[in-house]
Amino acid sequence: MSKQIQTHMSPIIGYHRAPLSQKFGAPRQPNLVALMSAIEMIAPFDTPAAFVGLEGFSHLWLSWQFHHNKDTYNSQSFRPQVRPPRLGGNQKIGVFASRSMYRPSQMGLSVVKLERIDVVAGRVILIISGADIIDATPIIDIKPYIAYSDSIEHATSGFAPAAPTPSAVTMTVNAQEQFAVLVDSDIKSRVPISSKSVIEDIQQRLVATDLPLIKALIAQDPRPAYRRNEINTSFTMRYKTVDVSFCQVATGELQISSVVEVV
Repeated sequence: MSKQIQTHMSPIIGYHRAPLSQKFGAPRQPNLVALMSAIEMIAPFDTPAAFVGLEGFSHLWLSWQFHHNKDTYNSQSFRPQVRPPRLGGNQKIGVFASRSMYRPSQMGLSVVKLERIDVVAGRVILIISGADIIDATPIIDIKPYIAYSDSIEHATSGFAPAAPTPSAVTMTVNAQEQFAVLVDSDIKSRVPISSKSVIEDIQQRLVATDLPLIKALIAQDPRPAYRRNEINTSFTMRYKTVDVSFCQVATGELQISSVVEVV
């Protein structure tokens, strides 16, 4: 009988800072929505010396933890099958044939675009886009994406051969007016002077350019797969400091009905 090898938890090197603080609404795969976010490195991993040469790469691999999972996984609680949304939420497949968040290791892996490297008060903050992870996610490792080896020309993708077709998204006049009232019109004149202000811009301050991103997130249809035929049932996605409510209307599109500031 083989012995189980004891492993040590990987150290957290930083935290993801993003407009999405809840799982509902987060893209199910990376690079489906060009959502801006940041990785706030923590000491001692935030030294600029650790990132020399990274500016030459356009994309990064991120290793991270599913920190919102309620279950603690071990060999006794292991669930070998999951129901992926791509298959309607009813058909079961093996967990290792999926990219489900409910994994024995509770670790995720994503490719994201590196937008820029900020150094604020001597600390590194990586500005990225296309992440499929939510705010406060612990980051375990960062590696550069290498195009010649990481991109496989004739790879096959099983039950997910292509990106899902986005849904059409409309917005009521009332929701448009609510959004306009909440927009921070002075943000372009602000110059971030600390790591805190850089993160606040990403996490909290609502700007006009957030609207197409909100629509793009809803176009991915974050509703549970088994509820996608429901008409006029309201769902709410939290984005920065607002709750965005939407539903599927009789004509088939997803309609944003309200944008309300979180109290």
